[in-house]
Amino acid sequence: METTRRNFLQQLGYVSIGFSLMGAAPVPHSFLAPSKMRGSGKRPDQNHINAWLHLLENGKVLIMSGKVELGQGLRTALKQIAAEELDTRLDLIEMQMAETGKTPDEGYTAGSYSIQSSGMAIRNAAASARETVLKMASEKWGIPISQLQLKDGEVIGPKQKISLHQLLAGRQIEQEVGTPSEFKGKTVRRFVGKPVPRKDIEDMVRGNPIFVQDLRFPDMVHARTVRPPSYTSEFVSMNESDFDTQPGFLKLVRKGNFIGILAEEEYQTIQIMERAKKSVQWKSEDYLPANTPLKDYLKTLPLETKTQEDKGDAQTAIDQSQKRHSASYFKPYIMHAPNGPSCAVAIFEDEKLKIWSHSQGIYPLRNSLAALFKMSEDDIHIIGVPGSGCYGHNAADDAATEAALMAVEYPGRHVRLQWMRDDENGWEPYGTAMIVELKAGLDANGKINGWQYEVWSDGHSNRPDGTPESLLPARFLDEGYGAPGIGYKGGAVRNSVPYYTIDAVNVQSHIFLGPLRTSSLRALGAYANLFALECFMDELAHKADIDPIEFRLMHLKDPRSIDCLQKLRKNTSRIDLAEGEGLGYAFCHYKNETAYFAVAAHVKVDRKNGAVQLKKMWAVIDAGETINPDGLKNQTEGGMIQSASWALKEAVRYDARHITSLDWNSYPILRFPETPETEVEVIDRPDQPPVGAGEVAQGPATAAVINAIFNTTGVRIRELPVTTDALINA
Repeated sequence: METTRRNFLQQLGYVSIGFSLMGAAPVPHSFLAPSKMRGSGKRPDQNHINAWLHLLENGKVLIMSGKVELGQGLRTALKQIAAEELDTRLDLIEMQMAETGKTPDEGYTAGSYSIQSSGMAIRNAAASARETVLKMASEKWGIPISQLQLKDGEVIGPKQKISLHQLLAGRQIEQEVGTPSEFKGKTVRRFVGKPVPRKDIEDMVRGNPIFVQDLRFPDMVHARTVRPPSYTSEFVSMNESDFDTQPGFLKLVRKGNFIGILAEEEYQTIQIMERAKKSVQWKSEDYLPANTPLKDYLKTLPLETKTQEDKGDAQTAIDQSQKRHSASYFKPYIMHAPNGPSCAVAIFEDEKLKIWSHSQGIYPLRNSLAALFKMSEDDIHIIGVPGSGCYGHNAADDAATEAALMAVEYPGRHVRLQWMRDDENGWEPYGTAMIVELKAGLDANGKINGWQYEVWSDGHSNRPDGTPESLLPARFLDEGYGAPGIGYKGGAVRNSVPYYTIDAVNVQSHIFLGPLRTSSLRALGAYANLFALECFMDELAHKADIDPIEFRLMHLKDPRSIDCLQKLRKNTSRIDLAEGEGLGYAFCHYKNETAYFAVAAHVKVDRKNGAVQLKKMWAVIDAGETINPDGLKNQTEGGMIQSASWALKEAVRYDARHITSLDWNSYPILRFPETPETEVEVIDRPDQPPVGAGEVAQGPATAAVINAIFNTTGVRIRELPVTTDALINA
């Protein structure tokens, strides 16, 4: 355990470095610079404290997390958790996130699990570290632990104190993570539960370099990919000598149907790429169902049918009900639509590959790249860097793969590969189209007797998992990798089983392999399932002539659910509605096991032109123990607004060969002037475990908007997005 100062610095020290951004301000080290901790490509042992935290010579503590900062404020929340357990000021906590061989392998940053998994792992490690150093000081001084405290990096006794660095003599805390006797996040709450500001927000507002798109390295070259006309196109020919005289041209990379351009400057690369598009000849065929309504087409595909829930005799209960109702709902393909198209930087030298990427899973990506390049995982080093916009499995892994392909073909210099807007819109993995059909029966008191639910969906995740098929460029290489298939089927049925108390329930899923590339988009299948379920609940309430909130409360027993709805009713009770305006409500218990969420939407509809104005949205959220209430509100507000955009604007369009929604005109999103006012109330429950909340708003928020439109106009919209034509015709 003994070590010299020099070895300590080489192995465990933390040096902040900055990259030149086109000769301007350096990129902040806290987001873009990897640590200088020396280590192998092996995964740290997560059972040991030093996998999660390192003590630095300058008195600070370096916290390691395998999760990625995606704009959700995770970096700040994890700092709060660590600072609380270590009783240490926030400015003495440094963060190292998502770097292979340095941080723990925590899989993907997805599913609203980051606080539940990484946050609680860090809480355990930090609390274990606190108790370990107090025990060490107790033994050193012969003083009972009850007379000692850890404060701002020092152990303090009745008459003495010592820094952690001195106490450990340059060592790290290598003990296993134990079972701490106390979590200060549950008892003291000096930092946890407080609205600690995110320092990265100011950088974003000022346009300072913070994203992977901002990375610049000395002597860096630029790359672009020449896209084929469709998923199935095959290369025929091109004049490869046509580019040799182009300014800045370095190399044309062609591997099977994959074509890439390398040049000295970014604009030069774009010009050469455009020239290449005109030069290359492809063999393409029509294969997309452009002439068949998508909802009809999806039901013609082969299906894998499975019963998700079968309780009581739902059909008989419905048949014997005094009132019966049925409805069908449809959600189209939608895209991630990030503000900044995907980007990555890679360098290949000394037979090793180093990549900077905004991937949601650096270790799974490394596994897949190792298989693709037939390299050892230890020879691939990936550093997670925030991307400009991420709501699931977008094209980050694809851009990283393309940058790596180009870097291997042009070793020794950093290769920056930036997608164009039409690349991003046309080639990312989309959120799948879905169909939901519902039937239910009501008794004389308006209670639901029976419930039948059917959902049609593609899979909802084709993330990198150790095989190349999930990486878009792989399917165009000579090796013959194909498309990955359906993917994660479980995402399709998320929240398909109603959380409401109903005696007879039958839920069936029908999984298909659709025509477009799909993967994880925020909330996965819960978005369409909750949109349909919560609209149907409103329709049943209308049929029973019962207030929509009261109708939901009739079918709920969980007091936390009831609290959310009652608080929402109170918060919206004094709203004055003008002519042409209405309120809509919705609720969910996300995944039927995590956060509780109730939402209301206030809309105004112009009866002449069908225009919908979303004026305000309210929400009440219960995510258990709240780490940062401001961050939780930000997540919730963002989810509500994005969901409203999906409801009112967004749908992927295509012709017989490829996507046609390639810009912001053909794929409109909610703009700033259209953004509603938001009001979010957080119910903090320190006695409960914290749960994720990044996806909870998606389905209910859309349902609230649709329900508000119905309450304004009497028109029930069941197919997204809402169009002016549909409203006018109705």
